[in-house]
Amino acid sequence: MTIIVPAQAHIIRIIRKGGCNMKKFIYLAMVSCIVALCFSTNAWSLGRKTVIKVGINAPMTGDIPKVGEGSKYAAEMWLEDVMKAGGIEVGGKKYPVEVVLEDNEAKAESAVKANTKMITQDDVMIIIGPQSSKQAVPAGDVANNYETPMISPWSTNPATTADRPFVFRGCFLDPFQGPVLANFITEEFGFKKAAVLYDVASDYPKGLAEFFKMAWEEKHGAGSVVAYESFTTKDTDFSSQLTKIIRSDAEVLFTPQYYNEVALIVQQAKDLGWKGPIVGSDSWGSAETVELCGEACYGQFFSTHYAAAGAQGATKAFIDRYKEKYGYVPDDVAALTWDALRLAQTAIEGSGKLTGKIKADRKAVRDALAKVKNFEGITGTMTFTEEGDPNKCAVIVRISDKGEYEFYKSICP
Repeated sequence: MTIIVPAQAHIIRIIRKGGCNMKKFIYLAMVSCIVALCFSTNAWSLGRKTVIKVGINAPMTGDIPKVGEGSKYAAEMWLEDVMKAGGIEVGGKKYPVEVVLEDNEAKAESAVKANTKMITQDDVMIIIGPQSSKQAVPAGDVANNYETPMISPWSTNPATTADRPFVFRGCFLDPFQGPVLANFITEEFGFKKAAVLYDVASDYPKGLAEFFKMAWEEKHGAGSVVAYESFTTKDTDFSSQLTKIIRSDAEVLFTPQYYNEVALIVQQAKDLGWKGPIVGSDSWGSAETVELCGEACYGQFFSTHYAAAGAQGATKAFIDRYKEKYGYVPDDVAALTWDALRLAQTAIEGSGKLTGKIKADRKAVRDALAKVKNFEGITGTMTFTEEGDPNKCAVIVRISDKGEYEFYKSICP
């Protein structure tokens, strides 16, 4: 099939398969007319020319659709820039780009299917996502087994990249984030007794809760986490756990949950009489957190990857452009996805040349990605370790009385 597309345009195709809710959004970016003419007369054939395909594995539906939205919007902005540049240049030649977005429905099994499909049917060169560790850990196994490079922008669970040379991430890890939060709470408030409330059925909160508990008790002694309460995904009534926490005489509550749960937990805790601070993790960074939580979340702290309020330079430029285009300040997911896509582009450009043989090209991109040094992202400077993890700082954010995420302090490895 020959597709004729005007310069600086792209196509969006939405495909529904049978009774499945999976959606496939394909953003087909064409090079400028001049470059297109190098391939053919005002058109190029998908069957004859090498197209760089970038996969996006994101939760467009399910429990955390705002995470999917931020991923999609960041991809759209990146694609606009690629189009303006006439494609991605590799070895002195520019290639058209296609972004394939698969909905993982915020489910592990759907994330696995999405990666499998994009690798075996769509021939993507690299995959961005999944975001949540619950999906990124199993999907990363698929990418590694098929020797396809994958960058998870937001997954902080160590298992995502462990022993997987083809899997990378764009954020810090929970073994770092847990101690960061334990130390911050201790230094900021002087507390010695903490409580934890987490989802035992989800990889991310379960893992981070454990790392926080270990760090806290190493600092304050065994038993200093005086309440360690759990629930299961999709629970909405936390009164039983919160009552136990309040009766435990804990001075602070740590809850590493997603935005759709944070509001329920914070509001229910205050309704039950909780007076102390409630501290969160990078999963609080969604634009929806304050919208759902309201004033109950004002004054609370959480760790994250960047702070929008007071941002400067390239970070501010990204925020301003995103806000103008989509009507709200981008959350950390969008910022991390932007960085991950730029990392992918850097690796593709640095791969030497494209052979048109997908397995060889994937390997070359993976090798180039592993060699990236001092990449200047809007969420920080990155150099990858042998495990595919970047050495990055964490940011402590305070939710202001205006509901803005204000930079409070930066903590580095």
